[in-house]
Amino acid sequence: MVIRKDTDRMGVKIRATIEFSVSDTGLEDALAEYDELTVEGLLREVLDKAIACDEIRTKIEEGPNTLEEFDQIDA
Repeated sequence: MVIRKDTDRMGVKIRATIEFSVSDTGLEDALAEYDELTVEGLLREVLDKAIACDEIRTKIEEGPNTLEEFDQIDA
């Protein structure tokens, strides 16, 4: 029988697709509150605070990622 020490444990990589809706004002308020914040950055912050990930990569496939991109939708 082999007993693994905690130092021998490998991290687990999880790949997920998340789709969510947010109100126009909610997104605009969240992005405007922090200068240069992106939706990708917001997701990283939420995940990191919730479960303290070692590494988080996010990529917005569709929809606005910045306040500027959001503003262009209404233009």
